Amino acid sequence: MRIIQITDTHLSPSKTHFHSNWQPLADWIAGEKPELVIHTGDLSVDGAGTEEDLAYSVKLLNALPVSVLSVPGNHDIGHMHDEAQPVDAERLERWRRLVGPEFWFQDTDNWRLIGLNSLVFGMDNAEEGEQFAWLADTLASAAGRRIAIFAHKPLFVDMPEEGDTGYWGVRPMARQKLLDLFDRYDIAMHASGHLHRAWTGRLRDTSLVWAPASSFIVGDMEREMPGERILGAAVHTFADDIQTEIVEIAELSPFVLDDVVEEVYPRARPEVKEAAV
Repeated sequence: MRIIQITDTHLSPSKTHFHSNWQPLADWIAGEKPELVIHTGDLSVDGAGTEEDLAYSVKLLNALPVSVLSVPGNHDIGHMHDEAQPVDAERLERWRRLVGPEFWFQDTDNWRLIGLNSLVFGMDNAEEGEQFAWLADTLASAAGRRIAIFAHKPLFVDMPEEGDTGYWGVRPMARQKLLDLFDRYDIAMHASGHLHRAWTGRLRDTSLVWAPASSFIVGDMEREMPGERILGAAVHTFADDIQTEIVEIAELSPFVLDDVVEEVYPRARPEVKEAAV
């Protein structure tokens, strides 16, 4: 089974700065003929603010010649640290209505694929508690299947013991709860997006994958972190184990967010290094 992971497409009918990267990506996916595409969030430029952005992004995804599963990104449903666009009931309802469940699982062959809403981790509210309870039940009922998890945010940026990185990774208490579950069950992979970087590593028995964005790279306004600034996708081949290939897609234009951030995200400022990606 081959799954293509795409992420951070940042599509919009009105802010079309990165739109020209969509068709080359769609053509490449069609040529690869995967069994499934998983989008790890930030479908839209501002789906958290306007229904039109999210609906437009979903329409393009649904036109792909392959089934697509998606998990939300901060630009789709908001972020807990964002006072202007927090994750809330209205934004979650919009995602569910236009896209589907914000967390899900799908069984295939000897694998259970799990999608998580990483934007509620660390909120210490009912939504976070509900997802953790669901995750524990879903892992426990896997019936011998191996597990691959897909989410928008990475577990951590530099090291699993790091403190709160705010915008970038999962907050420490929620991260530890996830890692405790990882130790208890056979989690073969955690694959994410969000950072607009391509990187692979391991945490004990779990493969960690940061898939590259397809929309843009981030220059000096982003903090230093591991990985490469490239545009592309990740191809995951599932058999007894998972083989992951990070693919740089030459047909994608290397837009740099720093050049247009004031047009695309007018609330963002280069000195606020958490604001844009």
